[in-house]
Amino acid sequence: MNTKISILGFAGSLRKGSYNRAILRAAAGLVPENAELSIFDLEGIPPFNQDLEKEPPEKVRVFKAKIKAADAILIATPEYNYSIPGVLKNAIDCASRPYEDNAFAHKPVAMMGASTGMIGTARAQYHLRQCFVFLSCFALNHPEVMVSFAHEKIDRDGKVIDSKTVELIKELLASLVDWTLFLKTRGERKHEKV
Repeated sequence: MNTKISILGFAGSLRKGSYNRAILRAAAGLVPENAELSIFDLEGIPPFNQDLEKEPPEKVRVFKAKIKAADAILIATPEYNYSIPGVLKNAIDCASRPYEDNAFAHKPVAMMGASTGMIGTARAQYHLRQCFVFLSCFALNHPEVMVSFAHEKIDRDGKVIDSKTVELIKELLASLVDWTLFLKTRGERKHEKV
């Protein structure tokens, strides 16, 4: 394959100093040579309104188009109240509706998350996986990147300073690219048999 695998990344946080934005920025510099990562900012996506799902606002149209154009998705999620943040759930709802125009359908997806707590977004990521089941995504299972005590691993400038975290993110990206290539090859073989 001559073309690079395109990955679209976004963080489920709007905070400028977000640890999840920081690990997403770190990921941009850690992608394998046969891939590229572009980052989309969820800022400005309005609350989902089913009355408008067939004619969504411009920001939603752009978001859906970028998801559809990407080969794979990378999500960095915080954990709020044992689950995913409202801004992330809202963005997913906007991009997956109406039902027959689900931008996430059949996309390989990887997730990671950072928090100042001990379990590093484990519960949020499990809830996110539940969403992926309905969205017909192909979620990557390993490695799990749950950055605990993020304030000790990311400096004040938003740089990831923990070498183990950097290696885990790098491993996640390599696995996502491999997973994407596997699914593409499988899909091509299926079409050859038809």
